[in-house]
Amino acid sequence: MPPPKDVVKIAIQMVGAIPQLIELQQTKPLTSVLKDVCDVWSLPNAERYALQYVDGRQTYITESNRGEIKNGSILRLTTSPDQEAERLYSGIQSNNSDVKADSLKKLASLSQDVTFAQEFINRNGLKQIFSIVEEGNDTGEMLAHTLKAFMELMEHDFVSWETLSAAFIKKIVSYVNMNAVDASVQQLSLSILENMVPTSRLLFELVKKEVTLDRLLIHLQATNAELQLKAMALLIALLLAATDAERRAMMDYLREKNIRQFIHKNIIHSSEPLGDEMAHYLYVLQSVSLNLCEHRMRTSMDPYSQEQRELLQSLRQTAFESESEAPASTFSTERRRSLCAKEFRKLGFMNNSNPAEDLRRAPPGLLALDNMVYFSRHTPSAYSRFVLENSSREDKHECPFAQSSIQLTLILCEILHVGEPCSETAQAFYPMFFGQDHFFEELFCICIQLVNKTWKEMRATQEDFDKVLQVVREQITRTLSLKPTSLELFKTRVNALNYGEILKLRQTERLHQEETLAVPVLELRERLKPELLELIRQQRLLHLCEGTLFRKISSRRRQDKLWYCRLSPNHKVLHYGDVDEGVDSPPIESLSEKIPVADMKMLLVGKECPHTKEKSSGKQNKDVLELAFSIVYDVEEYCLNFIAPTRYEFCLWTDGLNVLLGKEMTSERMQTDLDVLLSMELKLRLLDLENISIPDTPPPVPKPPSNLNFCYDFSHTEQ
Repeated sequence: MPPPKDVVKIAIQMVGAIPQLIELQQTKPLTSVLKDVCDVWSLPNAERYALQYVDGRQTYITESNRGEIKNGSILRLTTSPDQEAERLYSGIQSNNSDVKADSLKKLASLSQDVTFAQEFINRNGLKQIFSIVEEGNDTGEMLAHTLKAFMELMEHDFVSWETLSAAFIKKIVSYVNMNAVDASVQQLSLSILENMVPTSRLLFELVKKEVTLDRLLIHLQATNAELQLKAMALLIALLLAATDAERRAMMDYLREKNIRQFIHKNIIHSSEPLGDEMAHYLYVLQSVSLNLCEHRMRTSMDPYSQEQRELLQSLRQTAFESESEAPASTFSTERRRSLCAKEFRKLGFMNNSNPAEDLRRAPPGLLALDNMVYFSRHTPSAYSRFVLENSSREDKHECPFAQSSIQLTLILCEILHVGEPCSETAQAFYPMFFGQDHFFEELFCICIQLVNKTWKEMRATQEDFDKVLQVVREQITRTLSLKPTSLELFKTRVNALNYGEILKLRQTERLHQEETLAVPVLELRERLKPELLELIRQQRLLHLCEGTLFRKISSRRRQDKLWYCRLSPNHKVLHYGDVDEGVDSPPIESLSEKIPVADMKMLLVGKECPHTKEKSSGKQNKDVLELAFSIVYDVEEYCLNFIAPTRYEFCLWTDGLNVLLGKEMTSERMQTDLDVLLSMELKLRLLDLENISIPDTPPPVPKPPSNLNFCYDFSHTEQ
């Protein structure tokens, strides 16, 4: 007979005593359970003790979390959180340096537990930590433990960052600005400042004033990878918290200091592999930089602006300089206006009498004008060649420079996500972005020449304008997906990917996607499906058995906490637990937590997950929603929450969990895999029918013959 749901069998240890095996009644008050345990070991004052997990984070057991205790859990009888908090509160004030150091070390470890943290903070423990830091007597390892404890205590959000004293902040800033300071202290100080910056405008301004960009650049150039990472994290936090004007000023200063070239050479192309967190920060830096174009992109041209009209006229003058050498006084106003209109038409403006009208559409707005002017000034020969070459073509075959530039600017903004908020988890940055100043403009210069090249290859006319730009978009996106390391390499590859190559790629992909629609083949396809679906199910379960490394993402964008989850080889238990950075595939025995598959009730995805409901519903969390899923388990309906590292992992895990729950696999990856397997299997089965048309209906069965005399009679043996 199975045990009642409110009873769990556990082991309880204590140093120097024989462990107890008990059946824990979940309905019984925890104080009564502790008294019974203490009575067995003849321990007085049961209220001074508490239960704590032996493995993992060694969390204290409370009435609120006791429901998470599973059968077979091993607990430890230890000092209660309030007693421990009192002991450590006294210990960190000790005059004995050894006692103080041990207390701070233990405090840094225990502060991860929310119950202990609350007890310590209730005793005004943070004030004591402030005193230790502000006095500045402790250095090195002791100071590192103090800062680590402070960070862990603040993570629980019991105290606002805005309550920090000016003296404390000044001391933290000094650790960042000093040279002769232990690296671990500087790392923790940078992390503290990173967490302070987003909480209030006042703290942002204080940190921005005290920690200069020059100082952060010095830390970025450090050989210590962890220090480099924390400096980058603070830089990104400052950029995200700044106003548009402040952000632009900061990015201009960083450009003067050649930060892009430094990142390109010493971080992206360093001997050490790039970590996920640094990749995310580089993505954010790229996104913030590109978003500086957003204002111009969303601003329409003002036909009454003298500056904008001069930029527009400069395009005409640069292209037709030789034709405009005749003095203006020799032409009447009407003649001069007619000549300008003719030249603007040659430039490819639709409204040649008032070209400003072409730039009223936003996006791309004034950004398109900026790009055209940049192209004309920095590559004047290529600009003149483009315009004059198309001026000499037949009207129907000329490639309109202005129209192409406006549409190309819009395409580049869409591809590079200009004006979109930064994702919280994305890591997709372009290495070539950091190898080039004026990246957007230089990319435009390459791509506008590509438009002209593709136009000629397609022998296009005005009616083909949209078709040409679609091909150009495809050329750009396919080349960017190869992650070229420099714009020169991008230029080489995108020019090699001509219209003929695009047609070949499209044809190959179409052949891969094409399915024979003959009825017999469709019937064969349906027969093959169950076998191939079973193959996909087995692959998904195998992937779950191998396990995946997941990241815990908090509201402060910290991604430094890792945990691992994997399915047992017998497909009966999910094992999971926290792991350290650098551990790729921990053994199943090291994962302390587990969920029996039999206890799993349902799978939630996206907005249904509890951990996505806690977050805001802005655009910045769209990618998190696409990667979030949760397992609901046990009668109490607890949830184990996941955020998959990639969409691929999301598909495999949700499919695998649905298989364990006895449900259909629903991910888009399942459909893709099934289509690929079906296509391969069908091609193998139909090899003998190549070039033979398959009828929609089977041929009619002929009537039986009038006699069967043509059959050989085997009953007579030959003489």
